[in-house]
Amino acid sequence: MNNNIKPIALYLPQYHEIKENDEWWGKGFTEWTNVKKATSLFENHYQPHVPLDKVYYNLNDNNVLINQANLAKQYGIYGFCFYHYWFNGKLVLETPIHNLLKSREPEFPFCLCWANENWTRSWDGLEKNILMQQNHSLEDDEKHINYLIPFFKDDRYIKIDGKPVFLVYRSELHPDIKAATKIWRNEVQKAGFDDIFLIRVENFQRNMNPAEHGFDAGVEFAPDETLKGKKAGKKSIIKYVLKKILHQTAIKKSAIFENSVYTYSDVVTNMINRKKPNYKYFRCICPSWDNSARRKKNALIYTGSTPQIFGKWVRAMKEYTERNLLEYEQLLFINAWNEWGEGCHLEPDEKWGFEYLEEFKKNIL
Repeated sequence: MNNNIKPIALYLPQYHEIKENDEWWGKGFTEWTNVKKATSLFENHYQPHVPLDKVYYNLNDNNVLINQANLAKQYGIYGFCFYHYWFNGKLVLETPIHNLLKSREPEFPFCLCWANENWTRSWDGLEKNILMQQNHSLEDDEKHINYLIPFFKDDRYIKIDGKPVFLVYRSELHPDIKAATKIWRNEVQKAGFDDIFLIRVENFQRNMNPAEHGFDAGVEFAPDETLKGKKAGKKSIIKYVLKKILHQTAIKKSAIFENSVYTYSDVVTNMINRKKPNYKYFRCICPSWDNSARRKKNALIYTGSTPQIFGKWVRAMKEYTERNLLEYEQLLFINAWNEWGEGCHLEPDEKWGFEYLEEFKKNIL
């Protein structure tokens, strides 16, 4: 394998019970609750996604993370990027990263991505029903970065040129983000680092030079909704129109028209062909996407994903990374290791087994 390229898989920690989720969604809720409820909505719709051997793991057990890291390493993944939830000093879903720091296991590189959005009932389609609000402030930013410094000091923490890598999911939501980044840089320098390497995720506000927010680089989010292509089925217009008429007249309802359904190969092609921006830009790939497990309606579904199409994407993004980034900063992000509720996981499932991991390893070499 090219030792310069460092593939980093995004990691969702919502596989253990917390009191907040018990209150909002019912006792015992974890990400698996949604995953297990998923159903196939139309012909050839791949749901539910069932983990291999039906292992619905619990992240209270750090051995789960150790086993995941060993598997990821075996197939060429360099490290995990854990979603991190901080709400003005309140931590949520922190158990896995606290176990990681305290136990010193697994011996596997990691970094953090601050998911700085409000928590809402979006899984029910009620976007404005806020469960936990994110109130950004510069005073809180100082407390936050000092909470993070022990993670940054860990030998396993991913760094670029000695600078700890820290991602922010939606920098545009912070009303004074540039001042926040100055605080962060000042605090990490006081802690003994030359600097911090800040990456903004381009999921909502795209194509903006990260320096405008005080960041060092941007990373694309896969799949990019702006590059999704035509709706699935539109390539056969007559058939598509007929199905839509039958749906609208309630003669034959179709979930295809109650959700946003696109073709995986289209978004792969469009993202491969994306024009390179004029700033430092990390690429991102995803094995599949289908968040119908989380949403009762208006899900975003990409149909037709296969390990081979994914492998083509891996190869193209490997080549982009080698061409456009310096040897010591060749990060490639994968969405995701375990976003089971969004049908977006490299972890093996009952349908494909290890095929996505095998294609990844073959094409990252």
